[in-house]
Amino acid sequence: MPRRSMLSAAERNSLLEMPATPNDLIRRYTFDERDLSIIRQHRRPENRLGFAVNLCYMRYPGVILGAEEAPFTPLLRLVAEQIDVPVEAWESYAQRAETRREHLLELQSAFGFTTFTTTHHYRTAIESLDNLAWQTDKGIVLASALVEGLRQRKVLLPTPEVIDRICAEAVTRANRRIYVALTDVLSADHRQRLDALLQRKEGSQKTVLAWLREAPAKPNSRHMRRHIERLQALQAIDLPASMGLLVHQNRLLKLAREGGQMTPADLAKFEGQRRYAALAALVIEATATVTDEIIDLHDRILGKLFNAAKQKHQEQFQRSGKAINDKVRLYGRIGEALLEARKSGADPFAAIESILPWEDFTATVTEAKDLARPADFDFLHHIGDSYTTVRLYAAPFLAVLKLRVAPAAQDLLDAMEVIRDLYDSNARKMPADAPTRFIKPRWKKLVVTGDGPDRRYYELCALSELKNALRSGDIWVQGSRQFKNFDTYLIPAGRFDEMAQTGALPLAVNPDCETYLQERRALLEQQLASANQLATADDLPDALITDSGLKITPLDAVAPDTAQSLIDQTAALLPHIKITELLMEVDAWTGFTRHFTHLKSGDEAKDKTLLLTAILADGINLGLSKMAESSPGMTYAKLSWLQAWHIRDETYSVALAELVNAQLRNPFAAHWGEGNTSSSDGQRFRAGGKAESTGHVNPKYGAEPGRLVYTHISDQYAPFSSKLVNVGVRDSTYVLDGLLYHESDLRIEEHYTDTAGFTDHVFALMHLLGFRFAPRIRDLGETKLFIPKDGPEYDALKPMIGGTLNLQIIRTHWPEILRLATSIKQGTVTASLMLRKLGSYPRQNGLAVALRELGHIERTLFILDWLQSVELRRRVQAGLNKGEARNALARAVFFNRLGEIRDRGFEQQRYRASGLNLVTAAVVLWNTVYLERAASALQEHGQPVDETLLQYLSPLGWEHINLTGDYLWRRSAKLKQGKYRPLRPFAGA
Repeated sequence: MPRRSMLSAAERNSLLEMPATPNDLIRRYTFDERDLSIIRQHRRPENRLGFAVNLCYMRYPGVILGAEEAPFTPLLRLVAEQIDVPVEAWESYAQRAETRREHLLELQSAFGFTTFTTTHHYRTAIESLDNLAWQTDKGIVLASALVEGLRQRKVLLPTPEVIDRICAEAVTRANRRIYVALTDVLSADHRQRLDALLQRKEGSQKTVLAWLREAPAKPNSRHMRRHIERLQALQAIDLPASMGLLVHQNRLLKLAREGGQMTPADLAKFEGQRRYAALAALVIEATATVTDEIIDLHDRILGKLFNAAKQKHQEQFQRSGKAINDKVRLYGRIGEALLEARKSGADPFAAIESILPWEDFTATVTEAKDLARPADFDFLHHIGDSYTTVRLYAAPFLAVLKLRVAPAAQDLLDAMEVIRDLYDSNARKMPADAPTRFIKPRWKKLVVTGDGPDRRYYELCALSELKNALRSGDIWVQGSRQFKNFDTYLIPAGRFDEMAQTGALPLAVNPDCETYLQERRALLEQQLASANQLATADDLPDALITDSGLKITPLDAVAPDTAQSLIDQTAALLPHIKITELLMEVDAWTGFTRHFTHLKSGDEAKDKTLLLTAILADGINLGLSKMAESSPGMTYAKLSWLQAWHIRDETYSVALAELVNAQLRNPFAAHWGEGNTSSSDGQRFRAGGKAESTGHVNPKYGAEPGRLVYTHISDQYAPFSSKLVNVGVRDSTYVLDGLLYHESDLRIEEHYTDTAGFTDHVFALMHLLGFRFAPRIRDLGETKLFIPKDGPEYDALKPMIGGTLNLQIIRTHWPEILRLATSIKQGTVTASLMLRKLGSYPRQNGLAVALRELGHIERTLFILDWLQSVELRRRVQAGLNKGEARNALARAVFFNRLGEIRDRGFEQQRYRASGLNLVTAAVVLWNTVYLERAASALQEHGQPVDETLLQYLSPLGWEHINLTGDYLWRRSAKLKQGKYRPLRPFAGA
């Protein structure tokens, strides 16, 4: 019998928690007529009350109320009210133990409850978890499913210890099945090649496995070839192609992570089946990771080549600037002379020679041709100068990728085959019949020559188009995670059809296309008519539409002058505190550190101080080595071990949710919002040191490489989601991820972004998934409205109308739109991946166009609302201001290493972002608690506080927090006598 505990103490308690809200109490404990009829058969009031209360407990949470245990007070009141018995009657209930026993037997007989026994239910309970344990080994998920299943079957729950043992055995059974599934398909040769991964690589101190899992370095030909060698080595293991589908992806990833954290010696100690299963999972995951990294390297190499060509073009033009200017001035004088000659009837050639000799004029024409750039002023011809860079890796790159293609890109795939053949045969000249339909007009003038295709430009063009086709999904790669066939990301078509037929689609819109379009069109026409009427009368609030465009009056500051005095007074009272003490205090309130469980055992970290040190090393960007030097008693080895086994994306996510939920429950946070609106924004951090080669360049942020941390913050200032992303990808790609995949109890209804956060695709998906989207759009007057065809004219809105809606294409692709939205909602695929692919699709792609058309409807409705509602503008402005203020706090916290991300591995970079968000969330919660105490202290000292001004306080200040110095983890002596530390003295006190 497995002895490892699956549930923490808090999770065990949560299984038997009583309903927390009045609505839940009413839903679970309202009696029907049959219930009341049976309850009324008992003569005495106390017996009716006792019988009814026991009925409630047996139904939910599914236990028998202890003989000496007092019932949950809200439940007792609700039951007493329903059966018209005074609450005090409980004190007289069951003075005879026999009465209580009789009631329990009667309840089981009348309502069908049965007692859980090891003989009849234990084995069945384990088997009921087989499918779920195949998908996850999270104890609380399994326990919750088990408990819910027992309640539905009216089986009274066993003790939490028994539930824990059932879950542990279910996981053990599932693990055995997984090991068998992954190893039964392995031949002796497979096992030999997997064992070889644990040997040292020739000429290196590293094992082959460690070498295979190294992150790519700089985007150049040499490092690309090295990374291709890794993929070739992984492919040489030649695992069965469908092996990754034999096990649920969650468990496969977990097994790979466990194996990745173990030393070769640890893996070698495992019995054969478990060792080979772990190594196979590692190979499957590494193959997908390295494949995607190679494609990303290719993308970045081409990006560098294009940037270099563009820069060379600009530099040449600048160097030629004086000569070009001289030529323009010279030809201006010649032109004037020719015009004068025509006017007077003089010889034009003599007119030219009056400016300069004919031989010199001929020479200047030749010089002008040399100085002239292409007619379209394109820099693309310079890309050929960098052909060698691509040539050095193109052959192994095309050989190692297993490309598959949609019909639309078959010509491009044929071009890849031609290029492969050229390298294989060492041929120099392109075949005359090489495919050319994929060549865009911009490239055609360089590729197509009188002697046939130019090989350099043909190759560069084909590889550039391959990059675009991979992004859009027209070409996909077998074994990739990010570049799979588009259809495989979505829920299976049969399952979607079943959900649609049973009305089980998890979407916020009517699934009937015609009904949906009629409702949206009616609302759109109503809003258009309203806005047009107001615009005609010049009554749009603080907005004016003229022939030259839209003008909106900027919002005034809404914070009254009296708020600043309260802000200063409360800030002066906040205690000075070290960041270490702050984290310890917040952990004492919330226990967020309990979520950093061991990857393999699921146990909590035994040394909380060591754990907090590792988290702080991420949050302040100090790193483990420097943190060990700054924290007495800590060593790098201890911190590194703890990070490897306890810190990962999911533990950071759940711990963050704990802090966000604590903020949501804090009554003082309600002054800032109800937790149902949010904003998101990207914050760029420069990539320096070893990370410089992994950073991406976005001209918006300058020429230096960097990473973007995209963060969602609630109206209560809680940063509930954070994601490290590529600065070269538009912010809008990641807006939905934070709203859909956070772990907190927030229920966001309305979301705000700046201009970079919106596209028409985002508008469409936001609406389908139940969010109101409200971006602050720069140059709103240039963002056009779309109106229904054959509708009335809206003369006052004409300067803003950009076209008519194509509802037919929405009708045509409606099932595909719903299937896509359902897949995103259910987490089958992330919203960011789908948005990135849809944004890369060619304009003729039906699904992308249909979704964009749906976005036109929602964007038009939003703009019309924006024109008519100053309140909406204020809400958006306030929400975005909170996000910008949070970025300032994050910048202050992330101060080490000059605020640069310097870790080369993407995993470590993600941990930096997650640690930063967790620490800022802790600061927000701590500040909120002490702001409430400061406001109360002002009241107690005779300084009345206007509650309407509390909304202007902010928990984002850090002046009172010491972020630097040695990091000592000593609990403050000031907390010994109470839960909170004292405020600073009042001024003058």
